[in-house]
Amino acid sequence: MFDFATPEFWIALGQIIMINIVLSGDNAVVIALACRSLPPKQQKKAIVFGSVGAILLRIVLTFFAIFLLTLPYLKLIGAALLLWIGVGLLKGEDGEEELAGHSNLAAAIKTIVVADLVMSLDNVIGVAAAAKGNVPLLVIGLVISIPLIIYGSTVILKLMARFPAIITVGAGLLGWVAGEMAVSDPAIANWSAQHHNLHTIAPALGALLVVATGKWLMVRSAAQQAGPAGTAADQAAG
Repeated sequence: MFDFATPEFWIALGQIIMINIVLSGDNAVVIALACRSLPPKQQKKAIVFGSVGAILLRIVLTFFAIFLLTLPYLKLIGAALLLWIGVGLLKGEDGEEELAGHSNLAAAIKTIVVADLVMSLDNVIGVAAAAKGNVPLLVIGLVISIPLIIYGSTVILKLMARFPAIITVGAGLLGWVAGEMAVSDPAIANWSAQHHNLHTIAPALGALLVVATGKWLMVRSAAQQAGPAGTAADQAAG
């Protein structure tokens, strides 16, 4: 059971919604690419049907993820994966492949569903971790996220471009959830219960690790890209 009156419920719900919003930016690109060749009327249908189908599949996958996270050591693995996803979010390399536009409505819907499914591992792990085994909370969070993803994708992308801090906050949240997940793994649950401070320290360290590592990789990548460009400019000047 869950209690709407408890702060824990609203915090977890906020985490689920935030994770879905931040990690669904790539889904907006998929939708745009898959629908760009359709007539305007069919574009709306492809967006709605494709997105709903993809989210329903994501809910099913998340249920399985919640079950798997009850097994020993899998939460530790999931926490490491969440840290990696958070760093990748800041680094800005999603490994997203180009998708061809479709002039056929059914083909466009299929493309949206399949591509979203392939790219939704980060969403599934993040949401399952934030839900902490609470299935009703999971469903509520995902249902609220559906209209935000379908109708707000373009707005979200523009906001992220204008306010990069949103991405940083989202990445830090993934690190925080990773820390919470790690200390709640059944394999170390008894030990972590004896060290209550871990339930605050581990999430904080996870958030700090993700943000610091992601920012460092961004700076290093920018320096590497500037290096060859600077060398070429010097050679041209010489």
